[in-house]
Amino acid sequence: MVRVGEMIFDPIRKQKIIFRKTAKETRGELVEVEAVYHPSSTKPATHVHPQQEERFEVLEGSINTIIAGEKKTYQAGEIFHVPAGTTHEMWNGGTSETRVIWQTRPALHTDEFLEITLGLAQDGKTNPEGIPNLLQAAVIMWQYRREFHFVKPPLIVQRILFGLLAFIGHLRGYHGVYTPATHERD
Repeated sequence: MVRVGEMIFDPIRKQKIIFRKTAKETRGELVEVEAVYHPSSTKPATHVHPQQEERFEVLEGSINTIIAGEKKTYQAGEIFHVPAGTTHEMWNGGTSETRVIWQTRPALHTDEFLEITLGLAQDGKTNPEGIPNLLQAAVIMWQYRREFHFVKPPLIVQRILFGLLAFIGHLRGYHGVYTPATHERD
């Protein structure tokens, strides 16, 4: 379980996540992190948070976004929102580091989702794009379906496929939350 002040490093995107407020601390109201994006970071797959809204405040540098199909770059001092259910992706396309305050409301299990996905990447248990093996990915995607899903393939396909594969993954011993056997801490 993550704690306030804890930092998790994403070796794939060279991004640091520093927890400022956790779901437990805020009684589920929000998760707040400071995210530090490496210059010229890669953009993640287009995704949706079906039940959560996000708020970003750019502290330093700039962040490129595509929100609901609209491309925009936000600079230091600017704030932007991603409403629940909105397709989006963001990355640092600049030549200097970018720092943002990132809030997710309600928290649901976002801190656990970040912990397991980035932890697997830290341990080298993902491919070069940061995706774990199929059964582990299915367990994660099924467990955190309220927090996150990809835009492609269609959601109904994801629900059927990940539901079936998650069942098999659980039988094979895969988990969707942090355990010492899943990844090691810095």
